Amino acid sequence: MTAHLEHTNYTVTDPDATARWMCDLFGWHVRWTGGSRDVGYSVHVGTDTHYLALYVPKDGGLAAREDNYTTTGGLNHIAVVVDDIAAMRDRVVATGFEPGEHYDYEPGQRFYFYDHDGIEYEVVQYD
Repeated sequence: MTAHLEHTNYTVTDPDATARWMCDLFGWHVRWTGGSRDVGYSVHVGTDTHYLALYVPKDGGLAAREDNYTTTGGLNHIAVVVDDIAAMRDRVVATGFEPGEHYDYEPGQRFYFYDHDGIEYEVVQYD
């Protein structure tokens, strides 16, 4: 038996706005929206086989964020695989985000960027 990752659920300040840039940038679609845990609100955005669940609690009652890399259970980054990393870098800029340094590594290339919530995304192209 082999398992596969279906979705990841994490908190953002505005699920609809985050879903919009993800649809524009990654070519995904909104799969579902509605009420969720503790009278919060969620948007499921992705493909037909996997997605990200973007959540905000009732009234946006968000606590200050600690450094994820030093917090047990912290979300360090989310990675997406593309087939043209140069084109995606241009799209990231056009979306209003600033790509970080580009790294070549075995077996491919990658760069990172942060969204408006300070969440880090990694873009990967495998050779």
